[in-house]
Amino acid sequence: MIPEADQEQLLQNLQVFKIKGKDKSGRKILQIFGKFFPARIVSVEVVNKFLREKIFPDLENRPFAVLYFHTGVEKNENFLGISALRSLYDSIPAAVRQNLEAVYFVHPGLQSRLYLATVGRIMFTGGLYGKLRYVTRLAYLWDHVRRNAVEIPEYVHDHDADLEYRPMMDYGFETDHTRVYGAPALDSPDPMHSMRCIS
Repeated sequence: MIPEADQEQLLQNLQVFKIKGKDKSGRKILQIFGKFFPARIVSVEVVNKFLREKIFPDLENRPFAVLYFHTGVEKNENFLGISALRSLYDSIPAAVRQNLEAVYFVHPGLQSRLYLATVGRIMFTGGLYGKLRYVTRLAYLWDHVRRNAVEIPEYVHDHDADLEYRPMMDYGFETDHTRVYGAPALDSPDPMHSMRCIS
């Protein structure tokens, strides 16, 4: 495990968590990019500290929504784990948790849906499950979020296009290994956060 200061800097550099834009109800949006989460080298304690100091202070005073991109998340690479997720959820201050009104879950896989429909209902108290909105395609996101309010990473657009032509990927019957394992390395000259502007 790398030093805590380096872990915090890594979270900052990768922009795993970013407050940007508003949904159609006028709520601030906390964007979370699961693909970039460095689960193997960042501890739950550091993530909690980072959120408490850098993110939560901006979310205490008004309603907000979470826009979570599950696109590109792999269990052995960038997934924090169930117990860690529960720990993070439990550590959210009450002043912040009471303002969370919606969670837009982009590109959920079958496994994620099954987990949240069963164990997730029990593990996450406070009505979080009722605030969850699955977004299987970006076209459906615009029912909830203003198009010009958020920037969608290129890899999310690419995955969305793949799903249109290979719909069985939604249900886990097909995989997208080439896109997941073909992602640029941290020292690659290719930008990790290539964005496609929405007009």
